[in-house]
Amino acid sequence: MAGQPGFFDGDDRLRALSAAGDPLERLARVMDFDLFRADLEAALARSDRAKGGRPPYDPVLMFKVLVLQTLYTLSDDQTEYQLEDRLSYMRFVGLALHDPVPDAKTIWLYREQLARAAAVERLFARFDELLRARGWLAMGGQIVDATVIQARRPRLTKAEKDTLKAGGTPADWRPARRAQIDRDGRWTIKRGRKHEAPLAGSGHGAEKRQLEIAVPTFGYKNHVGIDREYGFLRRYTVTHAAAYDGGQLGAVLDGDNTASAVWADTAYRSAKNLALLDRRGLKPQFQRKKPRGKTLPGHIARGNATRARVRSRVEHVFAAQKCRLGLIVRTIGMVRAKAKIGLANLAYNFTRLTWLSGRTPA
Repeated sequence: MAGQPGFFDGDDRLRALSAAGDPLERLARVMDFDLFRADLEAALARSDRAKGGRPPYDPVLMFKVLVLQTLYTLSDDQTEYQLEDRLSYMRFVGLALHDPVPDAKTIWLYREQLARAAAVERLFARFDELLRARGWLAMGGQIVDATVIQARRPRLTKAEKDTLKAGGTPADWRPARRAQIDRDGRWTIKRGRKHEAPLAGSGHGAEKRQLEIAVPTFGYKNHVGIDREYGFLRRYTVTHAAAYDGGQLGAVLDGDNTASAVWADTAYRSAKNLALLDRRGLKPQFQRKKPRGKTLPGHIARGNATRARVRSRVEHVFAAQKCRLGLIVRTIGMVRAKAKIGLANLAYNFTRLTWLSGRTPA
C-alpha cells in the first residue's frame, strides 16, 4: 500500500539514480555547457519581446535537449515525452518538476535556427578550444577517414530523375512535393566483403570464400580527422555521399597536432595529397593498393598491416555513431544534414571526454 508522499521523495529518487551511476550526471560534471552560451545566443534570432509573449527557453537548456536527442536517438515528440517522464533527463537539462517542458515544435525550431546559422560548426570549434585549455592536446599524429550516413531515399520516376539531373524541376511538382525531395544527397556504392557459408557436406575444415558485395546507398558523407593519442574528433566536414574521400583531406587535417604522421586508407593516396602533406610538413602513413591482377608484395602487405593497426581506431568513432547513436539523416537538404552530423560529432566527443576523465586520476 502506498504511503504518504513526502517533501523529499524527488530528491531521494535522484540520489538513487546517482548511486546507480547516471551517465548524464557524469557528463554534466565533466562538461560545462555554459561555455557555449555566447555562440548559442549569437545564432538565435530572439525578439526584444516589446509586444510581450512567453519568455524564451534558456539557449543552453535547449542545447542540452539536442544533446539528449543525439545521444539517445529521439525524435522531437519522443524528446518532449521523455523530458516529461524521466527524472534523469530533467536533471541533466536543468528542469524542475514544476517547470514547463519544451514541446516538439519548440525543439524543432531551435535546431532549425542553429542549422541555418551554421552554429554547430562554431560549437564544435569551441569544444576543441576547451580540450586544448584542459590539456587534451592533439598528439601522436592524426587519422582521417570518411563514412556514408544514410538519408531518406527519394522515390522518383525515371522521368523525374532525368529532369533533376539536368538541373530542372518537374513541372507537375507542387511546393509540398518539392519540400520533401532531398536534392543535396547523392547515391553511392558501398563496397565490402562477406564470407560465404561452406557447402553442405564439405566438412568443418572447409575454407570459406570471400565474396565482394556492393550496396547502393543514398545520403551524405562524414569526413573526420581524429588524434591518435586521445581519439577525439578534431576536424570534420560534411559532403554528399558521392564525394571522393581523398578530395577532402585538406579540410580534415589538424594543424595543431603535435606529431607529423597522418594515417589514411588507399583513397587518400594521390600525388596531390602527398604534395599537400609535404607542404605542411606532414608525413603520410597511407595504405597501399594491391596491383590489379597481382599479389601484394610481402613487404608492402606487412607495412599495410602495421598501418592498419593504427588506422582502425577511427572505425571505433563510426561504430559508436552508427550503432550507439543510431546516426541516420532523416531531414531534407545539406543545411540540416550538416547540423545533424555535426551534433553527432559533438556528442561523440562529449562521451569520449566523459570516459577519458573517468580514467584519469584526480
